[in-house]
Amino acid sequence: MTASVNPFGISITADDIVENLGFFDSWEDRYRYIIDLGRELPAMPAELRSDERLVRGCQSQVWIDVSEEHERLQLSVDSDAFIVKGLLAVVLAALNNKSPADVLAFDINAYFEELGLMRHLSATRGNGLLAMVARIRDEAVKRSKPQ
Repeated sequence: MTASVNPFGISITADDIVENLGFFDSWEDRYRYIIDLGRELPAMPAELRSDERLVRGCQSQVWIDVSEEHERLQLSVDSDAFIVKGLLAVVLAALNNKSPADVLAFDINAYFEELGLMRHLSATRGNGLLAMVARIRDEAVKRSKPQ
């Protein structure tokens, strides 16, 4: 996977997240790391926290704004729950600043499996995470150029 500047202002990839989580022995420590990633996300402007950007199917309130710059998706996200903001950071490491085609080609389920993430989330939280990814993928489909 290629590195891209993510919302934290540094280069981090999905591979980096996998490697960093591998350093921790317990899921409690991994959750702390994920929450810390979420704390590094820039604040979403209040005017973007609208009903049209609200992701349905999430236990917490989650907003996702997708714009496009230079044929790459730019994601702005927010949530009212620390762990969810962290999960959004994990997703952004994989999908932000990617072309719509790259977003659609990325195997997010394999990524989550490699992280062991879905096994350690409640069913409700896991469904919410998948709803967030589905929203981003839907936006990628809308912006995809025919081959």
